[in-house]
Amino acid sequence: PAEPAAIKAPEAPAPAGEATVFTFDQTGSKIEWVGAKITLKHDGGFNAFTGDVHLTGGPETARINVSIDTDSIWSDNEKLTGHLKSPDFFDVAKYPKATFQSTAIAKSAEGDAYSITGTLELIGNRKQIQFPATLSLDEGVFKADAEFSINRKDFGMVYPGMPDDLIHELVLIKLSVVAKKK
Repeated sequence: PAEPAAIKAPEAPAPAGEATVFTFDQTGSKIEWVGAKITLKHDGGFNAFTGDVHLTGGPETARINVSIDTDSIWSDNEKLTGHLKSPDFFDVAKYPKATFQSTAIAKSAEGDAYSITGTLELIGNRKQIQFPATLSLDEGVFKADAEFSINRKDFGMVYPGMPDDLIHELVLIKLSVVAKKK
């Protein structure tokens, strides 16, 4: 069977009346991560982020925009949280925002599975990423759930860790988004 064709999101915002806008519900949404080194892993996330979804039809027509306040990063270790805010990692004083904008969404062969392509910007570095997600649209609520890894070094986070306890390059990202019709 042929691979599903990606549907390109419009470059410019849709004219008024065409797109339905859904905004992230802060209580029902979360952006979390799991980072690891040789001896253990750390769980964390971001407490402050905003986003919206512009739809002109089903989930494959979505244009997703996310803005994350990097200073809102948290982890399961207070000392680590402080280090993550430093120039070794997120450099929150210089780069207060991280962003993601989708450029294409393709429906997979089964159920609510999709592939999302877009541009992620972290600490001033923009890279195209692609990840699997489960998307649904039901009664004025758009939901997206995804779990995937990114390589932190692709975005300039090259701090190695201690020689006997190196930090893994891959960081697991866990997203659960609930967006409600404006």
